[in-house]
Amino acid sequence: MKTTLTRKRAAAFYAWALNAYDVSPLEDLLADNFHYASQWVFEEITSKADYLRYLRGKFHTLRDGRNLVFAELAHVNAYGEDQPCVVLAQGSPADLVAIALFQVAGDRITRIDLCAVPPPESARRSGIYPGLKSRNRPPENKDLF
Repeated sequence: MKTTLTRKRAAAFYAWALNAYDVSPLEDLLADNFHYASQWVFEEITSKADYLRYLRGKFHTLRDGRNLVFAELAHVNAYGEDQPCVVLAQGSPADLVAIALFQVAGDRITRIDLCAVPPPESARRSGIYPGLKSRNRPPENKDLF
């Protein structure tokens, strides 16, 4: 029996991947026709393979430790509904830069939107950063939540 993936759980896996600089939590969760859009970039990424390649490149750059990323679980009222999200900060957890919103279907993430609007300051933050302690060691199942 397949389980249905919730947006809250999708957010947790995404936050873990970003905090640990490791794409493995997302590899089996992204739909083959996955889309990624950023309000800072004109063109969408329109496949799972292209997004994973993009993310691996980002993580390779981030591992130098000069511009750390922090991904925190949160909720935000966006586009007419209260929804789970990930608040992203760069440099320190206080330097908020964006919100990630999720669309899921069945057991797959179909879309992630990186947004400046709504502003990350409008999110109800949790203080939970899944995977943050995993940056310097291999992941373990208990690190996801």
